[in-house]
Amino acid sequence: MTEKRATGSDAQGPTLLAGGNPQIPKGYGDAPVQAYIAAMPGWKRDVGCRIDALVTRVVPEVQKAVKWNSPFYGVEGQGWFLSFHCFAKYVKVAFFRGTALTPVTPVASRQKEVRYLHIREAEPIDETRFADWIGQASRLPGERM
Repeated sequence: MTEKRATGSDAQGPTLLAGGNPQIPKGYGDAPVQAYIAAMPGWKRDVGCRIDALVTRVVPEVQKAVKWNSPFYGVEGQGWFLSFHCFAKYVKVAFFRGTALTPVTPVASRQKEVRYLHIREAEPIDETRFADWIGQASRLPGERM
């Protein structure tokens, strides 16, 4: 799929915004998240599939949504603990209470408690550590958005 301008979708699928981020309508549940992942370009789609599979395995009761053109994952009654977003050279995973994780995720944010993990093409994901962060994050109070 080629990157299209942010003017709307056509028969080829969702519009890809800057960095190849799919423009998916806001929605709750697994279906909009799967639509987002299916629209992720190239190698990023595999990353999205892996993130979704890990979150679902670690937190079987996970709640899903697409908001602001990003998949969100949360726990009913606790709020959102993780989201991800496509950029040109990486997929950015946001842990909303990342400063409370041990060890703290590697990339700082301008927001006090948020920390990021950048997943780049051809860099393996440390799935053991990532799954541990997901588990820790899911047990913390989440963000209400």
